[in-house]
Amino acid sequence: MRTWREAWGEALYGTDGFYRREEGPAGHFTTSAHGGLGAVLAEVVARLADEAGVCRVVDLACGRGELLHHLHDQRPDLELVGVEVVERPRDLPSPVEWLRSPGGPTLPDDLRDLDALVLAHEWLDVVPCTVAEVDDDGVLREVLVDGSGAERLGDEVAADDRAWADAWWPAVTPSDRVEIGLSRDLAWRDLLSRSASGMAIAVDYGHARTGRPSHGSLTAYREGQVVEAVPDGRRDLTAHVATDSLGADEVVTQRKLLHRLGLTAATPEHSRAATDPLGYVHDLGRASTIAALTDPHGLGGFHWAMSRSRTCQT
Repeated sequence: MRTWREAWGEALYGTDGFYRREEGPAGHFTTSAHGGLGAVLAEVVARLADEAGVCRVVDLACGRGELLHHLHDQRPDLELVGVEVVERPRDLPSPVEWLRSPGGPTLPDDLRDLDALVLAHEWLDVVPCTVAEVDDDGVLREVLVDGSGAERLGDEVAADDRAWADAWWPAVTPSDRVEIGLSRDLAWRDLLSRSASGMAIAVDYGHARTGRPSHGSLTAYREGQVVEAVPDGRRDLTAHVATDSLGADEVVTQRKLLHRLGLTAATPEHSRAATDPLGYVHDLGRASTIAALTDPHGLGGFHWAMSRSRTCQT
């Protein structure tokens, strides 16, 4: 048996890992970056880049470049960079740059001195973290797992993980689980250290100290279904992010951010269906898309953790 963190990393980013599969993440689940949702998300990202005063967008953990396609179509003036563990997709527009990443918390060496808006959309939730559980004596121990998903408790967590748990996710009740976010915090800090100016944004399902899940959130997705968390390389493995521990300048829900930018799901006047049927259908579809992106019980509940670079703050 191995620690969940080790097994998780191999299952996602190893030689035969999930994120290296030919079908890509979109073959198993839909995110805000896909399809019509991605077209609206691209508008949001472009506006935030304008507000940050940068002309480059780096899409970290970008799948097969779905959001980059939308950004290129809408804003060809922006310099675009995709970062992912696979080779450059053949259908990616030629002006878009591409960097291969080792995966997980490790970033490419060339990703430095960034003057850009860096979007880490659903990246931190797949940065493997220590999974721990309180034993019958109140000791926080690492959870071990084998290739079938069977588990048992291992050694007491390391001192640095314990310090993180004490500060951000204290647990003392036997069988309570903790997904220790130290590896995510360190990955986020590494990303911020590579920015010369601009903004970094982490977008993920998340939680704060007042709402931690007592039994954790580790789960898996395969072919559009929620399935058992098994580190077999054939399914996505993900756990929500403790976004309050990141130390971001601001954490806001996707719903609140889109509303702040003036994107609301207002239904067009029905009378337009007779006078401007094509425009009516377009606006009705857009309203439906924004409704999905701002649903507080779905995508609208995503956390946007945003930090401006130190250069921009001075």
